[in-house]
Amino acid sequence: MSEKIKILIVEDEMVIAANISLQLTELGYEVTAIVPRGEEALTQIESELPDILLLDINLKGELDGIETALKMQKTHDIPIIYLTANSDDAHFQRAKETHPYAFIAKPFKKLDLQRAIELTMSQAEMKVKNNKKPRQEQEEISILEDAIFVRHSTSMVKVSIADILYIEAERNYCRIFTSNKEHLLVITLKEMDKKLPAKHFMRIHRSYIINISKIQEVATTHIVIGRKAIPIGKSLKKELLKRLQTI
Repeated sequence: MSEKIKILIVEDEMVIAANISLQLTELGYEVTAIVPRGEEALTQIESELPDILLLDINLKGELDGIETALKMQKTHDIPIIYLTANSDDAHFQRAKETHPYAFIAKPFKKLDLQRAIELTMSQAEMKVKNNKKPRQEQEEISILEDAIFVRHSTSMVKVSIADILYIEAERNYCRIFTSNKEHLLVITLKEMDKKLPAKHFMRIHRSYIINISKIQEVATTHIVIGRKAIPIGKSLKKELLKRLQTI
């Protein structure tokens, strides 16, 4: 069975947000959270990456929806569907800069929501396919005992295993985080997990692989590496603790 599409709702009118959440659940989608402010949305994205951001343009607080999208896009490529009760040209022109996948005008029907999401996922999948290189050029990673080589433009760059903090899934991509740099690779987290040396790395969540030696704290539901709180699956926590005892 395929995983449910995960959607983060960013809407400051909580009655509307609750109604949207109910409709999405009835349509078979997973709502990761409902948050009323752009600042909270950015924090939520760091703890659980959604497949789609359902984002009200006219948010109250320091960041409106468009400013939230611009900040999010500095680190993540999450498809955006805007919710708006204000369709004036000024808002539309600003919103266009964030390249949203759809706009839904309030009030809207469940069918409008469903079609916007289906079109968004279809476009996102097509984008991934179009970005894929020919098979002979797809090798993105080469593993050595103490380092990995990752593709950067037309060359391969050496990244020391000792420098890697964690690796995060982003659909069909992986983002490798070191203390001062990121590397985006066209490879799934599942394939990455197969290639990495098990003595250094462990997959602790469907979206994360960590460098075990970089763990600073193990909490009830997450671990901390650097300033990043990374969720850990319940079934994997016991295995991780066992691994830590052998280091």
